[in-house]
Amino acid sequence: MRFEHGDAQTHPLPAQGFDVAISRFGTMFFADPITALRNVRGALAADGRLVMMVWQALEANEWSLAIQGDRPQSSAAFSLADSAVVERILDAAGFADATFQDVHEPVYYGDSVEAALQWIGRFQATREASPSLDAASAERERARLRAIVAQHHRDDGVWFDSRAWIVSAGCR
Repeated sequence: MRFEHGDAQTHPLPAQGFDVAISRFGTMFFADPITALRNVRGALAADGRLVMMVWQALEANEWSLAIQGDRPQSSAAFSLADSAVVERILDAAGFADATFQDVHEPVYYGDSVEAALQWIGRFQATREASPSLDAASAERERARLRAIVAQHHRDDGVWFDSRAWIVSAGCR
């Protein structure tokens, strides 16, 4: 077994060098998903499979609605939420017979409010929004996030509802 790390659009993957490619919440951030997935397809054996987990629609993900609040929503995380769009991308990249398994499970954000806030602070949307806020707005946003996270804290940690797809497709 071996693992490769690199930009999926340009990394020189070995032709037919892998049996399966797996992505957990990564493929929706490709700048050019068709190019990236074509490259991945070329690295898979003739009977290879692509398996990826992607978020379903923003509206189905409590974590994003709660955390981002009234700020503009980042579309990248949800770029592969529509199964018809995903099927077109996969077809153009050389994949076939896509299946979509609904995953409706809570997402764990940490064992405490503080741990969850640290995790949320690393989100791209949170990092991008912070510099644009003045001091008073930034403090209001921190207080808003703390209150929301506290509402989701249970004895076993901080949890938010979520919906995702496990997409599986074979090579054409």
